[in-house]
Amino acid sequence: MVAELEANQTQVQRIVQSKAFRTSEVHRNLLNYLAEKSLSGSADSLKEYTVGLDVFAKPASYDPRQESVVRMHVARLRQKLAEYYRTEGVNDPVIVELPKGGFRVTFEQRELVPEPVAPSAPAPVSRAWPRSQKIMGAVLVLGLLSVGILGAKLWTSRTVPVDRSGLSPELMQLWGPMLYGNRPLMICLAAGNGDGTASGAFLLGQFLAHRKDNVLLTRSNQLAMPEVVMDNVVFLGPPSGNRQIEALIQGQPLVLEPDGIHNLRPLPGEAALIPDQTPGTSKDVEETHALISHVPGLYGHGDILYLSGNQISSTLAAVRALTDPTLARALIAQLKSPDGTVPRFYQVVLRVESMDSMPIEISYLFHRDLTPRGSSANSRP
Repeated sequence: MVAELEANQTQVQRIVQSKAFRTSEVHRNLLNYLAEKSLSGSADSLKEYTVGLDVFAKPASYDPRQESVVRMHVARLRQKLAEYYRTEGVNDPVIVELPKGGFRVTFEQRELVPEPVAPSAPAPVSRAWPRSQKIMGAVLVLGLLSVGILGAKLWTSRTVPVDRSGLSPELMQLWGPMLYGNRPLMICLAAGNGDGTASGAFLLGQFLAHRKDNVLLTRSNQLAMPEVVMDNVVFLGPPSGNRQIEALIQGQPLVLEPDGIHNLRPLPGEAALIPDQTPGTSKDVEETHALISHVPGLYGHGDILYLSGNQISSTLAAVRALTDPTLARALIAQLKSPDGTVPRFYQVVLRVESMDSMPIEISYLFHRDLTPRGSSANSRP
């Protein structure tokens, strides 16, 4: 028992000293606290109020019903543990998890099971993965190709130092707020739109690889509000059907609907509806539209970027417009105001001509400056 206790304590220290936790003091403190309570057998009696006082130094008047800080950070800690075991901790001897529904941390010894091999060959071993990773593995195997493509790209990026060199000035203006700072970047793929996000996910993975070292991946039906509060978010695909995503974009002047882009406050000469036109045959040129929306995160913190379209080609075109240096240069030229500033937050409508779901022409139609009055317009990191 003493040896097992020491092994568990050593594993906790290994985790809090890892790269995944290096920039997050609050999650290091939270994990140490919950692990200590769990190892002493008192975690099952923990209350949200107690955690708020002990870890987050909340006053005695703290009301968990009014403040969700504990729930948000516990959810984030659970996510960071899973991320750690997918990367740095893949071979660790002890698996630390924080099951939903409580504050008790669990410790599981990783079993090494020999696989049957020919007598002349050395017997390799296979790892026994934690329950959460078994589930994740099944989801990835059965999931859509887009998740696998982007996940592979982002996995590779974690093994290489972050390198933002090679970005054009225009790409830096568009992506600076997302690539700099300590906020993780959450890539969220529209559920039920696998074909529409596969190519875009591949391009996005190529662009982000080696340029951001804290990138997370999820689908829209698994996105939780605590993640939106704490991360920058890039959403890929049509937002319809996801209440969190739709709630975050409410109140914007341009809205993507199944029949096209609705212009809720058209300026003179602008149409109230920019419809998508479907081709008569598979050989015809298809005309669709993409909507790029860069808006503030919840409570004005962080950034949320929507790369949206109803068709495969329009979603792909939105990604290309923000990752291709030539297209980015053309977009920045349109976004610039007469005094040379570029809005931090904006919506852009693109016209997309495509064949066989592949964009062959991407052109700017118009945009809206969403930057609040009195704030800096330039999108500088």
